[in-house]
Amino acid sequence: MIEPKPFIKWAGGKRQLISQLLRYSPTKFAEYYEPFLGGGALFFKLSGLDKIKHAHLNDSNKVLIDAYKTIKEKPKDLIAEMKSGKYKNDEEVFYEIRTEQPTDLVKATACLIYLNKTAFNGLYRVNSKGEFNVPYGKYKNPKILDEQNILAVSKALQKDELTNIDFEEAVNSAKESDFIYFDPPYYPLSKTSSFTGYTKEDFTEKDQVRLAKKFMELDRRGCFVMLSNSYAPLIRDLYKDFIIQTVKATRMINCKAEGRGKISEVIITNYRCYEPL
Repeated sequence: MIEPKPFIKWAGGKRQLISQLLRYSPTKFAEYYEPFLGGGALFFKLSGLDKIKHAHLNDSNKVLIDAYKTIKEKPKDLIAEMKSGKYKNDEEVFYEIRTEQPTDLVKATACLIYLNKTAFNGLYRVNSKGEFNVPYGKYKNPKILDEQNILAVSKALQKDELTNIDFEEAVNSAKESDFIYFDPPYYPLSKTSSFTGYTKEDFTEKDQVRLAKKFMELDRRGCFVMLSNSYAPLIRDLYKDFIIQTVKATRMINCKAEGRGKISEVIITNYRCYEPL
């Protein structure tokens, strides 16, 4: 079986920062929590390294969590659906599927993966009604179905919980020696740089403050806590009592060209444990 990797491209995904996230992860921990799962790059890497005994995975995007549940429970049904001949790399087909809102979770997951692989810049964005509104990407030969990875992802998820609740509730059961990785929607570096179209709701400055308080609470519990965020004054001030590492990340998913390229981000921990796994 191959090592699992994200089955979907997600804005703010951490595939390119994996080596640094591994470096700053604890070498040993009890259970794993990821309250802002997104593409799950760190989770899948840790799973591939056999570091996760049990994981609590959560995201505010219900469509995304439903996709994870579908892959966990019905990977072969999903693969069969995506092989049905419906999901073609064609502009007319793309816009037909974009308007669909299937209630069947297998079909809904197939639509999500298809749109993600064929939409412009691999961008996931919804409008105020929760409707996917990214245009067709015009890629020549995108890999819409990665059958082996779907099976690997399903295997990795078998021992894990999947929830669609608030991030605070998602870590309520965390205890001493558990590892929590927070990867929230980043605080904008400017008033025009905010991108909060992952769900119908925005992640506000108040939510960032609420998250910092939860980080401190988990620290007092004796948990290992790591957080990624933007190199913004507010973030560096909120976590000034913890260990802040500055890293460079290449952001290519931004819908505006000026929002792409190398930018500074922070990885914040409440512990010193910088040995590669």
